[in-house]
Amino acid sequence: MSSHAAYALLAVPFLAVAVLVAVLAGVVAARRARDAGRPAGSGRRVAVVSGIVAGAVLLGMTIVFDNVIVTLRVVAYDPSLISGAKIGAIPVEDLAYSIGAVLLLPALWVLLDRPSRSASPEHPSRSASPEHPSRSEPGARPSAEGEPTR
Repeated sequence: MSSHAAYALLAVPFLAVAVLVAVLAGVVAARRARDAGRPAGSGRRVAVVSGIVAGAVLLGMTIVFDNVIVTLRVVAYDPSLISGAKIGAIPVEDLAYSIGAVLLLPALWVLLDRPSRSASPEHPSRSASPEHPSRSEPGARPSAEGEPTR
């Protein structure tokens, strides 16, 4: 790849996969919401705002720290392989991986999450504990009044 903007061309497949996975996650999330009886857009505003805030923070940190490592010459870019547009010392195509991560991580979270099933009447929740444990439970001791205590 000795063409102009080769670094940008390297980022295109990564971004394309991230966008496709994000779209697939949106479809899966809408289907799960519909199957659970919720409107398909429930929680969408919170997710979008959270994604924008996280993305802004990640891009800001990427810009700062990448500029530091490029300025200190820890990393160098071949000028003939970048697009020419820069933010400080870094080429803009360096941000493509942060943008891809902002899309890909929440999408994978949605896709790899196993939807929880609500407790059905046949299977009551085990979180409800009896007020008084039975005497047959391990660790139960009778009190002075004869009631079991823990």
